Amino acid sequence: MAAFTWDSWIGTAAAIGIALVVAASVVALLALAVALVSRKVGGVRELARRARASMLATVAVVAIWIACAATEPAQTDGWPAVSRLFLIATILVGAWLLGALASFGFEGLMAREEAVRVGPHARRRRTQLLVIHRLVLVTIAVLALGAVLFTFPEMRAVGTSLLASAGIVSIIAGLAAQSILGNLIAGVQVAFTDAIRVGDVVVVEGEWGTIGEINLSYVVVYIWDERRLVVPCSYFTTTPIETWTRRSDAILGTVFMDLDWHLPMDEVRAQFERIVQASPFWDGRSSSAAVTDSQGGFVTVRFVMSSKDSSDQWDLRCEVREKMMTWLQQNHPEALPRTRIAVEQASLPV
Repeated sequence: MAAFTWDSWIGTAAAIGIALVVAASVVALLALAVALVSRKVGGVRELARRARASMLATVAVVAIWIACAATEPAQTDGWPAVSRLFLIATILVGAWLLGALASFGFEGLMAREEAVRVGPHARRRRTQLLVIHRLVLVTIAVLALGAVLFTFPEMRAVGTSLLASAGIVSIIAGLAAQSILGNLIAGVQVAFTDAIRVGDVVVVEGEWGTIGEINLSYVVVYIWDERRLVVPCSYFTTTPIETWTRRSDAILGTVFMDLDWHLPMDEVRAQFERIVQASPFWDGRSSSAAVTDSQGGFVTVRFVMSSKDSSDQWDLRCEVREKMMTWLQQNHPEALPRTRIAVEQASLPV
């Protein structure tokens, strides 16, 4: 019976088993440390939960790589290729771990900002953090991919020659800037110039909705009827848009009614004031009723009212329109719009 040696495939299997046990022990010790620290530092347990899978993968890959490098596989002709595969795997799982840590950090920052800020300031900070978060994740992915490619000597030579050629790089950058890079730059510009923010109420392409997502190359507008409008970021840097929450959520709304000339305006104004003052959707800032036009057989009455946000404003306008219509029907039907026709009787010849 042959003696056991580490320089054999049996020794390799034993080394891999030991490496996995050590990796599991390291992860277990880290979990124990997290459990102890989390009693005093909030959020550590959640961080450990988010990074557990990527941490375990990273430790396992490195442990197996070390085990193989110290045993029989390192003596074979194919070891350089296998070692390169381990290096690539280490880069990828390391990028996964780094991305998980970055995501946890940014989500914590966004939660803290939402807890201490409200209104437009909170939306602006959330939008900026979302864009920075995505930029960081894209940067990690690009750097990881570049590191993987540069593990191949052939790609390293090509990359060096491309970087040395300023003309080729400038041409590539110029072409990309017209489409993909242009949209990426527009996405960053949208986030940091405070043009729009996640949660803003806007009118885009004739559609009323809320900015739901701001990505690096496109923006998703949540339409009120649950449709989704996907718009390139460059649209918001080149096209005028209507926003209802630029500096504040508070907004004024109007209701127009075409009524008859017999309208008792003083009573209408008093009834309108009673309606808005009793409404939970009115914020108490402003309300007025006035005749703003008179053409043909109608007068146009404009009711102006304020609300704390666009959602309440919609409900308030509907309420005012319905209740004023019902009140006019019940109390002043003569004020409802009507069409008059004058008929003159022709005189008969004698």
